[in-house]
Amino acid sequence: MVLLGAWMLLSVSFSQAQSDDYVRENYVKAEYDIPMRDGVKLRTVVYSPKDTSVKYPFLMQRTPYNAGPYGEGNMRNTLGPSPFLMEDGYIFVYQDVRGRWMSEGRYDNMRPTVGERTGDPNEIDESTDTYDTIEWLLENVSNHNGKVGQWGISYPGFYSAAALPYAHPNLLAVSPQAPIGDFYFDDFHHNGAYFLSYWLATSVFGYQKEGPTDEAWYEMVNPGTNDGYQFFMDMGSLKNADNYYGTDNFFWQQLKSNPDYNEFWQKRSIIPHLTDVKPAVMVVGGWFDAEDLYGPLTIYKTIEKNNPDTYNTLVMGPWSHGDWSRERGHQTVSNMYFGDSISTWYQKEVEYTFFTHFLKGEGDKNTRLPEAYVFNTGTNEWDQFDTWPPKESSWESFFLQQNGGLSTDLPEGNRFSSFESDPANPVPYTQDIKLTFTPRKYMADDQRFAARRPDVLTFETPVLDEDLTVAGEVLAQLKVATSQTDADWIVKVIDVFPGDYPNHEYVLDGVDMGNYHLMVRSEVIRGRYRESFSDPKPFVPDQITDVDFQLQDIYHTFKKGHKLQIQIQSTWFPLIDRNPQKYVPNIFEAEDSDFVKALHKVFHTEDFPSKINLMVLPSGK
Repeated sequence: MVLLGAWMLLSVSFSQAQSDDYVRENYVKAEYDIPMRDGVKLRTVVYSPKDTSVKYPFLMQRTPYNAGPYGEGNMRNTLGPSPFLMEDGYIFVYQDVRGRWMSEGRYDNMRPTVGERTGDPNEIDESTDTYDTIEWLLENVSNHNGKVGQWGISYPGFYSAAALPYAHPNLLAVSPQAPIGDFYFDDFHHNGAYFLSYWLATSVFGYQKEGPTDEAWYEMVNPGTNDGYQFFMDMGSLKNADNYYGTDNFFWQQLKSNPDYNEFWQKRSIIPHLTDVKPAVMVVGGWFDAEDLYGPLTIYKTIEKNNPDTYNTLVMGPWSHGDWSRERGHQTVSNMYFGDSISTWYQKEVEYTFFTHFLKGEGDKNTRLPEAYVFNTGTNEWDQFDTWPPKESSWESFFLQQNGGLSTDLPEGNRFSSFESDPANPVPYTQDIKLTFTPRKYMADDQRFAARRPDVLTFETPVLDEDLTVAGEVLAQLKVATSQTDADWIVKVIDVFPGDYPNHEYVLDGVDMGNYHLMVRSEVIRGRYRESFSDPKPFVPDQITDVDFQLQDIYHTFKKGHKLQIQIQSTWFPLIDRNPQKYVPNIFEAEDSDFVKALHKVFHTEDFPSKINLMVLPSGK
């Protein structure tokens, strides 16, 4: 492990590439409708350097969000993942995926990857569309060096990952960044719970267009208020959302019709197809990414497991969704300040190195980059590891104790903690009054407001007498019972700061960092899926039941003088939808009358110990 904290503080100024005229002065744009093997044409916008004294690699992004601006003379202000790559010179390619904007065809969310391939030209997926695009570019665009790279953030990150199966031989370097890995565990669902906070985005992904268009063909719902909590409480059951999305919104119909992890969702996962990966891969994500945290970690680990000889690296920084692509001078998430020019450092020292090596350099895998560049969100330092999770990490169990204690000792006695969960008064996920397209800030929010609610259980260690560094996976193993037949279970891992912890200049109004409850990680499982995401089962009322589920990875040092806290609750509104707590076959079709109060118990006895398992680095590592 190598500490790189000093690098984080370097302020690397942006160059002349920040001028709005740079692209126009140095690149020429062309637009093409590239035919795919089934005849569908995809609009592709190509920016080529005016200087033709050298040959350039392609660097491509495929997107559902608009490859424009379209039309002669209309050009982007910046190109590529960073100004450093733009100035270095690439043939930048942007493409509307099929069914979106100026491309032909029908759109399909997370289009399934074709496994067994017969050569039928109608056998298409994102991999074949990428392959056909590269083949056409190599044959029809001049002054290239024959090498192709691809990158994308969020949904374009998925399209980057989807290019890896059956990749074109000239596709040499791919960087899926905040990629969606599986729509049942990223974005719209987490472990079977529907993420209501993405409900507004259903407009963007739910309507087909008539033909190529440079104008949005969908309309966003106008909720008439910024108070998301109140808006969704007034809406009531998800069944009432039909008043906003009709049968013409195919994505809403798909969500409603497929509450379980059935074939519909399973075939849309890119994870099972990440075998025989040939291109070099650099997966990028943010520890505080509210949208896609499962994707980058799972894609990296899957490629690593299935492709031991493939160049495959991981970069995880102190970012929310896509922060690494923009520089604000200081990097903050909610009230947490992590340092200055972190995104610029990553762009110049990591991303630039990766693409330059494989697309312009030796391409021999000797990039001098580590296997894993990861940022410690407790020490504000970049570290390097040869594996992720680090091979030095080992599992340590923290047991819930009576009277709100948390320790590595087995609990004693015959005790449980209980709370009443009322769907008519759900625990909010944030104190903010907001109704956003997708959530962000809550991932590092102060959780004091939740700790003080009677329907949130809180367990914490004594003040730590030495640093505790968690580096790797997190597994919750709860022993629970409920008076009803269904329940959601939310677990939060929290760093409680000392009472005299000083403020920094970026603390938001009305917040004091003394006793700040930093949510380091959080996750939910819909209890009916405790045994299988495909085969839901009701709870037997008042029967002690195992509920085990994985939270996403952590790299965080809980410092000496801080406390490790665990919060457990059953509502998290309106981040996730409300569970009626009375088992119904499909919560999307629940009636308002189905929602009932429930008494939930979490056990912490020697016979029924509830615990949170953390991967911990030895002291001094």
